[in-house]
Amino acid sequence: MKDIENLDQEMKHLLARVEAILFTMGEAVEISRIAEAIGHDEDTVRKVVRNLCDRYEDDSFGMQIIELDGSFQMCTKPGMYETIIKIASVPKKYVLTDVLLETLSIIAYKQPITKAEIEDIRGVNSDHSVNKLLEYNLICEVGRKNTPGRPCMFGTSEEFLRNFGLSSLDDLPQADQEILDEFKTEAEDEMQLKLDI
Repeated sequence: MKDIENLDQEMKHLLARVEAILFTMGEAVEISRIAEAIGHDEDTVRKVVRNLCDRYEDDSFGMQIIELDGSFQMCTKPGMYETIIKIASVPKKYVLTDVLLETLSIIAYKQPITKAEIEDIRGVNSDHSVNKLLEYNLICEVGRKNTPGRPCMFGTSEEFLRNFGLSSLDDLPQADQEILDEFKTEAEDEMQLKLDI
């Protein structure tokens, strides 16, 4: 009986320590860093974080813990936005137009990708879209392509995952192959009509 009480007490202590880390950091923290900080293995940390996640699912909490590509972050629940902007000095709210969403989708599914490759897909100049997405921190530079001029390659950021409620890029919705084939057929028919004219 005493061992169970000690285990419960130890678990409470671990929960408190991990909660303090996530609250204080204010950004996503890798499991390995948390494990090192509390002196436990990553599996134990993962269990502790999952326990915290379950606790914060309760509607009586305004906070939640989200997973971002193998890291965890404590943040406010989306439903708290209206309350928070009343006290925040400069709320960060930006508008994602259809053009920005189109560009962001291309980057999300094709990353790493250069601006020229984005423009090839879209068929129009994408300077403004790419710059806005960089400004909103939804995309970031992920390296340079090994071609003449060494153009920047872009990918989605941690902020992208956070804003779209994704744990990792694996959570992106996948298009149905039948729909893709249908789009391809329509595009080919459209091109044939243009060539016939």
